[in-house]
Amino acid sequence: MRSAAVGRCLAPGLPPRRGLCGRGGGAAARKITENAKKSLASLKRENPLLEPTLAIIQAHNHNFIEEINKNFAKEVGLRVSHICLPEGSSKDEIVNEILRLNEDPNVQGLALDLPESLYSSKVLNAVKPEKDVDGLSDVNLGRLVRGDSSDCVVPPTVCAVMELLGDLGGKTVLLVGAGGAVGAALQCMLQRKGAVTVSCQWNDPQLQTKLHQVDVVVVGSTKPDDVPVSWIMPGIPVISCFRDLLSEKHSNDHQNNHAAENAIGSLAIAMRMQNMVKTMERWIQSQQYRKWDLHCLKLQPLSPVPSDIEISRAQNPKAVDVLAKEIGLLTDEIESYGQTKAKVRLSLLERLKDQPDGKYVLVAGITPTPLGEGKSTVTIGLVQALTAHLNINSFACLRQPSQGPTFGVKGGAAGGGYAQVIPMEEFNLHLTGDIHAITAANNLLAAAIDARILHENTQSDKALYNRLVPLVNGERGFSAIQLARLSRLGINKTDPRTLTEEEISKFARLDIDPSTITWQRVVDTNDRFLRKITIGQANTEKGFVRQAQFDIAVASEIMAILALTTSLQDMKERLGKMVVANNKKGEPVTADDLGVTGALAVLMKDAIKPTLMQTLEGTPVFVHAGPFANIAHGNSSVLADKIALKLVGEKGFVVTEAGFGADIGMEKFFNIKCRASGLIPSVVVLVATVRALKMHGGGPNVTSGAPLKKEYTEENLQLVADGCCNLQKQIQITQLFGVPVVVALNVFKTDSPAEVDLVCKIAKQSGAFDAVPCNHWSAGGRGAVKLAQAVEKAANQKNSFKYLYSLELPIVEKIRIIAQKVYGAQDIELSPTAQSQIDRYTRQGFGNLPICMAKTHLSLSHQPERKGVPTGFILPISDVRASIGAGFIYPLVGTMSTMPGLPTRPCFYDIDLDPVTEQVKGLF
Repeated sequence: MRSAAVGRCLAPGLPPRRGLCGRGGGAAARKITENAKKSLASLKRENPLLEPTLAIIQAHNHNFIEEINKNFAKEVGLRVSHICLPEGSSKDEIVNEILRLNEDPNVQGLALDLPESLYSSKVLNAVKPEKDVDGLSDVNLGRLVRGDSSDCVVPPTVCAVMELLGDLGGKTVLLVGAGGAVGAALQCMLQRKGAVTVSCQWNDPQLQTKLHQVDVVVVGSTKPDDVPVSWIMPGIPVISCFRDLLSEKHSNDHQNNHAAENAIGSLAIAMRMQNMVKTMERWIQSQQYRKWDLHCLKLQPLSPVPSDIEISRAQNPKAVDVLAKEIGLLTDEIESYGQTKAKVRLSLLERLKDQPDGKYVLVAGITPTPLGEGKSTVTIGLVQALTAHLNINSFACLRQPSQGPTFGVKGGAAGGGYAQVIPMEEFNLHLTGDIHAITAANNLLAAAIDARILHENTQSDKALYNRLVPLVNGERGFSAIQLARLSRLGINKTDPRTLTEEEISKFARLDIDPSTITWQRVVDTNDRFLRKITIGQANTEKGFVRQAQFDIAVASEIMAILALTTSLQDMKERLGKMVVANNKKGEPVTADDLGVTGALAVLMKDAIKPTLMQTLEGTPVFVHAGPFANIAHGNSSVLADKIALKLVGEKGFVVTEAGFGADIGMEKFFNIKCRASGLIPSVVVLVATVRALKMHGGGPNVTSGAPLKKEYTEENLQLVADGCCNLQKQIQITQLFGVPVVVALNVFKTDSPAEVDLVCKIAKQSGAFDAVPCNHWSAGGRGAVKLAQAVEKAANQKNSFKYLYSLELPIVEKIRIIAQKVYGAQDIELSPTAQSQIDRYTRQGFGNLPICMAKTHLSLSHQPERKGVPTGFILPISDVRASIGAGFIYPLVGTMSTMPGLPTRPCFYDIDLDPVTEQVKGLF
């Protein structure tokens, strides 16, 4: 048995030798240890939280090896974790342990002390190169041979040999029985020091002759009995990696005849610790922000422009791990989902916490037509222009689309034309399963509510309590979440046996009032027949029947929480605060009260990580969260934005999008999202189209799926000029928040040059920093270069960002401010239900939350048919609800449906799968 890294021999070095050989092993080991100790102490001073850990896997029963490693590590200041596998462990068992330690973020270095038979290529190459302190992987040896000394480690045995040999200029060194990784590294290092190397095995017929012709002998494996020690010429230094070289009976006599003979064990272990410190230095360096080395993909736009899915398929995306490395992500910071998408771990925020943020850009729009005006396309075109054409780091942050609209009317949301996220079918369908996780969590909570009501209605206090706190191995015990509930109730007891009957009833009964339940089940499909349902009709539910409904999954409060949370702990706390109903005393009942918070967090633990994808030109995109903007706050996640802002660097740009018009998505971005994140936007890009402006100027209705009327396909300057009132209003809304605005005119082939010029002129006259026509849909990033340049200039302007209202104001006043200053309403009108709910939320202590208006996106008013800039209207508030976990109050303006329906001819008519190629057809 031996360790390939440090040799089996752990005996102390012989006394210092004359001539060729350098210092004795013991003295050298002490000096190496002292130097490593000083270096590590310096690293710890600069990084106070640093706890370097070296894991050593051993599969033998020689405890003295373990002890010596621990002693050296303790002296240096390293923590050592010994993994002692049984003697006789297989290579697969060793590899499994290596792979586990590779992924352990608390282990920075990995070494092996194994029997010689286990040192196979499979085992050695299982160790991550960046953790390989023994330097035995092929990757490390390749770097060593190439001379990449700053990016590799020299195997400790080899380091020890070189230390003992000292000056080698012009000398001939014979390597006997030194094969494998150690032998290759030895040859490389000896030759680099000017030695002539000769290698042979013990069974070489010319061995005796070679031993007589060399200046130094380095022994790399056990000497066979049939090779006498006397073959070595007197006075020739011998460096042995094995303590049994001189195991013959006459070895003592031989020691008297040879001037230089050494064992290197202790010195090699000191070198291992030195390698570990060097590994730590590289690890610390790897944690620092790294400049991007992004290789953009080339576009070859065609005319006429093909379908979105054809364009997407024509581009060959980079592997996601390649993209991740290009933008400075570490290998342990991504979790790949196939070849083109990956989750990014939140640990990156801690690693780059001292890195300054980049510029923060919001893409919003004018009041849209039902067709949408291309905000996602502008977002993608802008980042393609910034990075692929202006060489400026940029990141797009987009919402994940709901499958409801994808199979309903609107289609996908990956952008369009030559400004897309790819692969667009993966973007538009399941992605990494976040919406499914939200659906599962939401419906688990819904099930818990009705089940709890049923069980409370059919059991006595004692029976209910005994089932909630069951006997386990003869003992009852509260779970952590139950102890938290006891604390909230003012019951400071931890022993279930000590509760009084009154306390048992108080703890066990939530007394939910079914008429106050606000938590609905969800599904990610447009299904109008689930807007009102009756549940509990089976006999097993014992007559507990009530009316309920389904919402679309992205309307779930859990989706809003995902979009607004800042950490896993924050998400868990928000999930626990979700109010699902009131009890019969009018007090809020939360997910914490139902005991389901931990389970919800488990279901959401992967969904909290943003998904990394790429644009058609190979620039990075985060896709994360997808709340609608009319019935929720309509923005992608805070976490995606925060991570992206760190990754782009101080001079880079993060471009995110707010749903629908600036009056809806942008207002919520500023008043809700920016409050949650603490981030300050640099620029707003306001997207407009000639066709939408014509509609606001009095053009005929625009209907999804129907051909556009001639007013929209022929030049009509008067219609455009009249419709610019909506653009001017949206510019004014942006100015309320003190942020520079750049208008991006999304150009269509039917737009005339005169119409385009007119819009840009009016936009600038109305206070826009700039107004730029964009052709990214047909030309990719090249078509948005002028927009990118305008955004870059605007980002350097003075920014006087401010919120629209103070949170301390009463709920009614905050609603009124939004209605009057943003929508242009004369006043608001509260229904009795809305007033009652406002009073209730104020009593319950929720009055200081921001407002998230649930309103139609098709008009500044509550009436979708009123285009342009309606005035003099009274905004009706039919109801007011609260998303306490997400952290906002949401008034319902008029009648707002939280479950879309399918049209007569949904998109799914055109969607199909090729059974041979498995390619998706018909997505757009």
